[in-house]
Parts: sequence; structure tokens; C-alpha cells
Amino acid sequence: MDIRELITKSSKEQRKALLNKEVSAVELTEAVYNKIEEVDEKIGAYNSLTKEFALETAKTVDEKIKNGEELAPLAGIPLALKDNINLKSSYTTASSKILANFVSPYDATVTEKLKSNLIPIIGKVNMDEFAMGSSTENSATKITRNPWNLNKVPGGSSGGSAAAVAAGEATVALGSDTGGSIRLPASYCGLVGLKPTYGRVSRYGLIAFASSLDQIGPITRTVEDSALLLNVIAGHDEKDSTSLNQTPPDFTKDLKNDLKGIKIGYIKELCSDGLAPDVADAVQKAISTYKSMGAEIIEISLPLIKYSIAVYYIVATAEASSNLARFDGVKYGYRAKDAETLYDMYVKTRAQGFGDEVKRRIMLGTYALSSGYYDAYYKKAQQLRRLVKNDFDNAFKKVDVLISPTCPHTAFDIGSKVEDPLSMYLTDIATITANLAGLPAMNIPVGLDKDGMPIGLQLQADCLNETKLLNVAFKLEEAVQFNYSIPSMAVV
Repeated sequence: MDIRELITKSSKEQRKALLNKEVSAVELTEAVYNKIEEVDEKIGAYNSLTKEFALETAKTVDEKIKNGEELAPLAGIPLALKDNINLKSSYTTASSKILANFVSPYDATVTEKLKSNLIPIIGKVNMDEFAMGSSTENSATKITRNPWNLNKVPGGSSGGSAAAVAAGEATVALGSDTGGSIRLPASYCGLVGLKPTYGRVSRYGLIAFASSLDQIGPITRTVEDSALLLNVIAGHDEKDSTSLNQTPPDFTKDLKNDLKGIKIGYIKELCSDGLAPDVADAVQKAISTYKSMGAEIIEISLPLIKYSIAVYYIVATAEASSNLARFDGVKYGYRAKDAETLYDMYVKTRAQGFGDEVKRRIMLGTYALSSGYYDAYYKKAQQLRRLVKNDFDNAFKKVDVLISPTCPHTAFDIGSKVEDPLSMYLTDIATITANLAGLPAMNIPVGLDKDGMPIGLQLQADCLNETKLLNVAFKLEEAVQFNYSIPSMAVV
């Protein structure tokens, strides 16, 4: 197989080529960098590259293959890292001016695990500033474009992660998901995106947006690749107080189980009004496919889901207001040069360093937490959040997995929603509930719309049920046979 074609394949195919010595890990890594040089000026996936480190890792993999040593399943497989996850001695900017020249002094826990598995980290990829956005148009660095159509957004906030994998600029990637920020770009770019159970993966070394919602997870070309990458990054971490003290299972072991006896609930409120016709058709086809595989389909109502957008944007902005208070120009990051007093420095640093969307969310969150409004907004939102979780608890007494579209529509044109924040927020209507309830959820591509853009299907399971979730996704992937390689004319 030609190496230019190999870099667009799954990790399983790349590993086979490595072990058969058809290609070396160094050659595979260099081919990815050649692809980046060829196409990334148009796509804008990467903020910075870590070529020296990636090639050193690849050389180690080649030595182990040469010596016949056992290798971890993803050793030598090129990975893109979202720019809010720390990589020691490399830039970690969260795509914000306020952290433009920040070099991380330590590794995130997930980064340590990538290194110990000899996974070459190609570089840090673009995102919405501080993970606040659904299109990767809010980056202070650049706008990232969808490799399927350069006039479309790749989704957000992990748009750089998805664009890099879709374009062959990495085989797998890590993103973070606060309200759909892994699943939405995976949907728009025709990929698999998995948000694990809250606490399943350590957040130590992840720049926080909303601490009770954030979760790191994989963006990949196949369900099996997601399971393999989750095997690498999952597990308890003493440095993260929200990390679950539980030994994770092997997420690949139940992938190929049949679905007889599995109960799948389609969410009534998300599978009816407001869907683009192509998306609605794709969901119905997926339901029919599951029926043909022996799964039982049950209609499920989540009546409080209509409040989820309001709940999310109070809870998330309140936590953002608190988390982003540390960026003040004192210890690290950008500092305004024309300030005369300490207070003046705070104000000018934050005014110049933060983008419009980040400022908007800080103001919303500060207002919700302020005296006289805390009980009316933040406290009430947290109470409703508990009730939303109760709806899911009741649903999972009846079904194993829930199904819905990942987004009511496919990728939209760059610039079309920038002046309408509320319209942008509504793109997350189907995804944010999983974060509010702490559930594992994932996107799987199920087809293309009339314009040739990918359509995503969302699957959700009860907490800690990733193995069942991955099994249900794998069987649909097997049936649909979606071609995750972008059309050759899309990026030229």
C-alpha cells in the first residue's frame, strides 16, 4: 500500500504495516508531516508541531520492532493533541492570545500515558478559545476549515482534532468535550468521537473550561480505534480529585458481540421536529438497521431535555467565570504593557487577551453567581440538572443505549452563525445533556447529506457502560460501512 494512502487508514491497518515491516514508524510519521506541509495551510488544523519529539518516539518504536519486542496496540500511530492539553516543554495556548507564548512545565496525565505507549504526538491542534464554541471560529490563532468542504466549519471546540484526522494529518486525536465538543466535530467531519463517563479519564493537565462538565476523549476513524485509545487514557489518577477510583475494563473485548436482546431507545424529543430532512432519514435508517440486527427499539421521552440548553449555559458559564479568573497577567501568559496600576493591568490584560466569546461567557457566569442572582439562576440550574439526570436514570431502566442525531443539521458555512450566538448554542441541543448527566456518549458517521457532507448519529449509555456503547456503535459501523476518507477533490 502506498504510504500516502496508508496515513488515511485506521490504526489497525497502520499497525499491520508496521509489524510486517512494510513501512517504518519513522516513515509513517514523516509522511504525516509531509501531508501537513501539503494541506494544512488551507485547513488550519495545527497551532504548533512537535516534530523532533514525534520522530524520536517513532525511532524507539522501530528499534523495538527490529528487536522483536512487544508493542502497545497504538505504538507508532501518529496522534494530534488538542491545544488545551499540556505537553511538557511545548506550547499550550488554548488558542487564546492570553496564553499565546505559554510553554507547559509539565505533562497532563493523558499525555504521560501517550508517551508511555510510544504514541508519536505530531503537534497541538487548533480549537475554539478555551474550548468555548461549536465551530472553531472563536480561535485567536486562525479559523480551521472542514476537509470535506473548505467553506464549511469543522465543528468545535475540538475542530482542529477532527480536521487533522479527517485530512490525514494524524491517525487519531484527543479532544475535550464540555457540551459536545468531541462529538460535534466528529459528526461534521465524518469521524468517530467518544466522550467517556465523567471521571473515567483524568483531567489533570487539561486547561479547565467548566470543571464539572469537561472530559477528555478520542476522535478517530473507526470505533475500534476509539476503544484502543480509550484503553490508553482511562484510569484512576490521584492528581485529579474527580477521577473515578475504578480499574477500567478492556474496551475492545465486547466490540463484536451481537445485538440480540439489546434495547435501544430513540429519544422522542430529539428525533422529531427541527431536523434537516437528510439527518432525519439517516436516523430512521439507523433504527431500521438496528432492528434488522435483532435489537429492540423503544420510544423514550426525556421531558426535561427542553431546559438543557438554559441549564448548561448557566452552569458552564458560572464555572468558566471562576476558572478563568486565574488569567490576569500576573504569573504567566499575556500582560498588557500600557497599564499604570495593578487594577488597570488586570482590566487591560483580560480585555486585550480574551476574545469576544470568552468575554461573553465570563460576564454571563459572573452575573449568574453574583449576590441576589445566585439562587435565582445558578442554584436553580443545578437543581434542574439533577432532574435531567433523573430522566436519564429512568430511561436506562428500560433501555441499554439511547439514540438520536448528534446535531439537527450537518456542517454549516463559515461565518454564517458568528453574529448569532444563540443559533450557534442550539447546535449543541442533542449533546449537552450527556455532559450534564456525566454519561458516556459518542458520534458515529452514518451517511452523507445531499451536499456530500457527513451526517452523525449519537449513542448514549449509562455511566461506566462504555463497553456496551462501543459494541452497539461497532455493529452499526460494520453495517453502514461509511467511507471516512474525504473526497479527493475536497482538499487540493
